[in-house]
Amino acid sequence: MTQPQTAPYGSWRSPITSDLIVAGTIGLGSARFDGSNIYWTELRPTEKGRNVLVRRTPDGQTLDVTPDPFNVRTRVHEYGGGSYLAHQDVVYFSNFSDQRIYRQEVGQLPTPITPEVAWRYADGVMDATRDRLIYVREDHMGDGEAVNTLVAVPLDGSEQTVLVSGNDFYAAPRLSPDGTQLAWITWNHPNMPWDSTELWVAEVQPDGRLGQATLVAGGPEESVVQPSWSPDGVLYFVSDRTGWWNLYRWQGEVEALYPMAAEFGMPQWVFGYSNYDFVSAEEIICTYSKEGVSYLARLNTQTKALAPIELHYTDLGGIHVSGGQVLISAGSATEPGILAKLDLTTQQLETLQRSSSLTIDADYLSVPETIAFPTEQGLTAYGFYYPPTNKDFQAPSDERPPLLVKSHGGPTAATTTGFNLKIQYWTSRGFAVLDVNYGGSTGYGREYRDRLKDRWGIVDVDDCCNGAKYLVAQGKADGDRLVIDGGSAGGYTTLCALTFRDVFKAGASYYGVSDLEALVRDTHKFEARYLDSLIGPYPERKDLYMERSPIHSSEQLACPIIFFQGDEDKIVPPNQAEMMVNVLQAKGLPVAYVLYEGEQHGFRKAENIKRTLDGEFYFYAKVFGFTPAEAIEPVAIANLA
Repeated sequence: MTQPQTAPYGSWRSPITSDLIVAGTIGLGSARFDGSNIYWTELRPTEKGRNVLVRRTPDGQTLDVTPDPFNVRTRVHEYGGGSYLAHQDVVYFSNFSDQRIYRQEVGQLPTPITPEVAWRYADGVMDATRDRLIYVREDHMGDGEAVNTLVAVPLDGSEQTVLVSGNDFYAAPRLSPDGTQLAWITWNHPNMPWDSTELWVAEVQPDGRLGQATLVAGGPEESVVQPSWSPDGVLYFVSDRTGWWNLYRWQGEVEALYPMAAEFGMPQWVFGYSNYDFVSAEEIICTYSKEGVSYLARLNTQTKALAPIELHYTDLGGIHVSGGQVLISAGSATEPGILAKLDLTTQQLETLQRSSSLTIDADYLSVPETIAFPTEQGLTAYGFYYPPTNKDFQAPSDERPPLLVKSHGGPTAATTTGFNLKIQYWTSRGFAVLDVNYGGSTGYGREYRDRLKDRWGIVDVDDCCNGAKYLVAQGKADGDRLVIDGGSAGGYTTLCALTFRDVFKAGASYYGVSDLEALVRDTHKFEARYLDSLIGPYPERKDLYMERSPIHSSEQLACPIIFFQGDEDKIVPPNQAEMMVNVLQAKGLPVAYVLYEGEQHGFRKAENIKRTLDGEFYFYAKVFGFTPAEAIEPVAIANLA
């Protein structure tokens, strides 16, 4: 066995290169059965971030359904999801460039069935008995805020019918198996769908319109998500009325199925999530998470017994069931995510598609450790610690590794232990990584999620700082080489940590918020009132918006920052980054700004993903004075001594 070479952290040569990551990685999502065929979407960075619809036939053959340049992606809520449906070998999908719904038969080209106007569609279901689709529609034709409704879209492209209107938001229209009832989720400003939603149901009348609607569940302080009808016509859903997202059903009254301190649901940032589905009226296949780890189980709807299904994967979701087969997305810390089919009779798991074609020696992969660490007010926060790992190298015995703290977006979201080559890129070069689930993250119950209420920019920042300090105290990180990065809301946390604290020595912001006032004025409808709960109502609490905006306290900045931004970002516009860049340049601090043409909120093009990963590493190499093992395209850094 070859003896590892001794070299400083950060200078280790790694086989996990940015070229390898973008060339061999795709995003997998939205897997569905349609009879004996299976459909899913693939986000392909090498095709300029295009989302392609793929079909797998019973003989195991796969083929692309949607031709170039079609891009299966909806912009409802800007985050999208629920972008297609398949019925009897015909697919209906939203095309990104024009947001129209297209109909496509096998072997034919897509044809539009909606008008060329400023309407967007998501989360559609087939109403076969009435030859129509039922969609969430977002209308951008008028001035001011977009108008959201539930609409019926005839398959022949004729005039649409508004079925439900009057509230700010709608999601998850779901028809009963016999087509006689429609259930849906709705909510209003200033709530987000993880704060307060309502589940309604109404009879579908002979003319296709809806009768009198009945409130099933939800209201203030209750988040109801993922309604679904059982094969025998009983309405099921997920609610956090006990403080945890658990499964319930409604038969005139609400009944809990399996109360548990675990999450059977997740925040509805995008449409189309599915954490459970029916094998039969008597059995559900479901996933749930505890402290960032996912589990798969069978739930008997009669006895209410939960039986685990043993899989070695720790990140599970996307459940769809048909004919005793379960479609599932699965991943672990050391294996690329897969789309798989589980046979419930034989317990055999068949891989349908891999998110990565790469085969990487496990001795280059860092295995995360779940950590709990003390934070402010005597509370505990959580994260995943990844130690530097590379079989070819070891550091000098007296050196501690630089630590990259990662702050996830949302902020109402969570990081998981799913395979993440972007983290392994860092750890295989000699960085330690702490992926933080700060207070406000999901997966730990509503009380933990609500820690961020009124305290965004405080609780999340404290938890990231305290996680870093905890690892320094444990001897697992160098206190003089602590850095932090994050995207979107995680970018805000990053900028706050660099502005209002002195723990970190450098950082990277991906499309991060620097001016809360600009965000609340410029952002889209879905998040237009999100900050009411995270900061306070605006303009009544303008003082808090000013106080917690890094741009207004830039005089406190004293460390280098690199910014990455898309020029078409509607959620966090480029001026958010540019204001901070100008301040840092004027102060004489090292700063870099990388603006990508044609990118929105999050980067989808291979060349930009590569540039971002390498650019951040290059920036820290210059700041801390270590030499990367590989040649990296330089990033222009202003004020670099």
